[in-house]
Amino acid sequence: MSAEARIEALNKMMAAHPDDPRPRFGLALEYEKAERWEDAAQTLRDYLARADDEGNAWGRLGVALRHLGRHEEAADAYRRGIEAATRHGHPTMAGEFEDILDDF
Repeated sequence: MSAEARIEALNKMMAAHPDDPRPRFGLALEYEKAERWEDAAQTLRDYLARADDEGNAWGRLGVALRHLGRHEEAADAYRRGIEAATRHGHPTMAGEFEDILDDF
């Protein structure tokens, strides 16, 4: 299946299940692979508005925003990722995000 076919399938899943955040996360991953950073960022924001993320999506949002040159927004995403990872008991992830912030 091509990337565009996967994107189309995930968009159909989102339309069929608008309250389910999982297709949005999958779609964001496809946009990342295609380096469609603006689409990835928007889709991750949509996902985060619907899901109690454990930190991963916040980190991915930080990556997308850095690619777009939106460094202050990226730093905020990493900070929120640290909070989420800490809240959900993922100290390694929180530490990785802290290291990234140290490089800003």
